[in-house]
Amino acid sequence: MEQPNQSYIKSLSGGNIEFEKKLIAVIKSEFPAEKARYLKNIAAKKYIETAENVHKLKHKISILGLEKSYGIAVQYENELREENTALKTPFETILETMTNYLITL
Repeated sequence: MEQPNQSYIKSLSGGNIEFEKKLIAVIKSEFPAEKARYLKNIAAKKYIETAENVHKLKHKISILGLEKSYGIAVQYENELREENTALKTPFETILETMTNYLITL
């Protein structure tokens, strides 16, 4: 499984450490609530709302350099709109990987 990193953040910042810190702070602040909303909606089988949650989360996946995981998120978002949850476990593994990474920052 690929690991989160700050490569994209560093490329966006152009070396501006304060920008990097602010972006990471925003991700750390928003991610837990977005993950919780996703988990609540998927448990309630609210697939359209869950797809919207995945849509928001996939941007953070991308920012943390998880290219393959981003592709899974895109596919999962589309499949949720058809009430297909086949990618639930891989997506939730991505969320756990991100959670563990963000704790270290």
